[in-house]
Amino acid sequence: MARFEVRDIEMAVAGGQSRADVFCNLGLIYATGRGCAPDLIAAHKWLNIAAIKGSERAASLRADLARNMNKADLAKALRAARDWMTTH
Repeated sequence: MARFEVRDIEMAVAGGQSRADVFCNLGLIYATGRGCAPDLIAAHKWLNIAAIKGSERAASLRADLARNMNKADLAKALRAARDWMTTH
């Protein structure tokens, strides 16, 4: 887990930025590997959550990312997003 992910999620829950923006930013961090190893599954997970929370930008980025993922990784990302949404 990226070192800033927990802090950013806490900010989202506390209402610092819009939740969708925080989750979208997490997706971009994982997609680009800024401060962590690139992880397309985690990137898709956070972009998916941001899209569910109403971010049109995240929905567009998620679609672009999904085109570059294999079916198994896409399924893992969707499962991870669903699990996170269920517990939060």
